[in-house]
Amino acid sequence: MALIADLPRNEDGIATALDLLRQRFGPDRVETGRTLREQHAHTTTWLRTQPPDAVVFPTTTEEVQAVVGICAAHRVPIVPFGTGSSLEGHVNAPAGGVSLDFSRMDRILAVHPEDMDVVVEPGVTRKALKTHLRDTGLFFPVDPGADASLGGMAATRASGTNAVRYGTMKDNVLALKAVLPSGEVLKTGARARKSSAGYDLTRLMVGSEGTLGIITELTLKLQGIPEAISAATCSFGSVGDACAAVIETIQYGLPVARIELLDSLTVKAVNAYSKLDLPEAPLLLLEFHGTGAGVAEQAEAFGDIAAGFGGEGFVFSTREEERGRLWQARHDAFWASLALRPGAKGISTDVCVPVSRLADCVVAAQEKTAEMGFVAPVVGHVGDGNFHVLLLIDIGDAQEVARAEHFVGWLNELAISMDGTCTGEHGIGQGKAAYLEAELGPAAMEVMAAIKRGIDPGNILNPGKLRLPA
Repeated sequence: MALIADLPRNEDGIATALDLLRQRFGPDRVETGRTLREQHAHTTTWLRTQPPDAVVFPTTTEEVQAVVGICAAHRVPIVPFGTGSSLEGHVNAPAGGVSLDFSRMDRILAVHPEDMDVVVEPGVTRKALKTHLRDTGLFFPVDPGADASLGGMAATRASGTNAVRYGTMKDNVLALKAVLPSGEVLKTGARARKSSAGYDLTRLMVGSEGTLGIITELTLKLQGIPEAISAATCSFGSVGDACAAVIETIQYGLPVARIELLDSLTVKAVNAYSKLDLPEAPLLLLEFHGTGAGVAEQAEAFGDIAAGFGGEGFVFSTREEERGRLWQARHDAFWASLALRPGAKGISTDVCVPVSRLADCVVAAQEKTAEMGFVAPVVGHVGDGNFHVLLLIDIGDAQEVARAEHFVGWLNELAISMDGTCTGEHGIGQGKAAYLEAELGPAAMEVMAAIKRGIDPGNILNPGKLRLPA
């Protein structure tokens, strides 16, 4: 299949653009040190790190327009950068160019408590927004675990532990502003909760992975903090039993806010890392939101469902400190799991399947990793059929890396064969580009390519990602 050509290195254009950028912004905001450039490329998978030629720090939409104008005139790639927590090579710069770091565009521009929305710049992080909102009685529900930037979360259509109840970024971005490759500022909507005006440009930009526009402002939905919140844990004899309990919980219509799976390897790791004493067996970690009576009723209903699948040790607590410890342990599972094979690198991959196929897919993945001899803990946002396998590998062993890559491909194909997706939340980037057509088909690929060509004919925005047909 012919592809939209990755930009070759444009040495003269890059040199000219960097000179102009230094003149416009000064050397303190156009950094070219090797260490900083490598920090702005991708280092969290086996993908080769491909650093940009410079890192530029804009502070306003107008400055982003200035960067785009200079780079477009000299055909220099631009790679937007939030916090660098993406997992599929989104911030690599295969043809060099400029990494546009949004850490200095981190202002919360407006909070509208009466309308339950907030307007932010893209460099605001999830935790910074949570802190800012703590006295309003409101919260932003999308929680991918990492303290990612909200601009990056929108660009990759992130989700996380709360998605089963509150949805993903596509459900929680009301509108945005983005700078197009032409230098124009695109406004995709207003603060109204719904609209029938024109194409849904907001959702076109959310999940476009920096290939269509550079997000400079976001309007986000907020939620009211529930009157009562309870966290619960329940252990099972097998991952299959735990997944079966999840399926029945969702089919029953129980409004869980979070429902996470940790396999026995992950539980062992988080016990050691976070000083917990959970039974080292497959575990479901849940959260219920509502009134005091409501969360108690939800917890009781789940306990009955879990018992039918051999669930044991079901306990729940409304104490904030206890809930915080459990969810922090869940968020630290990646780092905790590295201790299962000291010196190994953690390669995280995710897929998502219809909830009815969840048990089949997770069990097959576990059997495959055992067959291939991997240490590979499994965690998942299983309430919406999404789970992650963390392969712990020796990154210096080429054969082991190749086997890991083979497993990732096998898992992607398995999920697609189950009418699922090769990525529920990590995105495509470079790492999963080979599976996009298998999932969506050639017609969808051509429509996406036509959109890319129409908006970015010079292919300067995050080139080399998605790999669309020419």
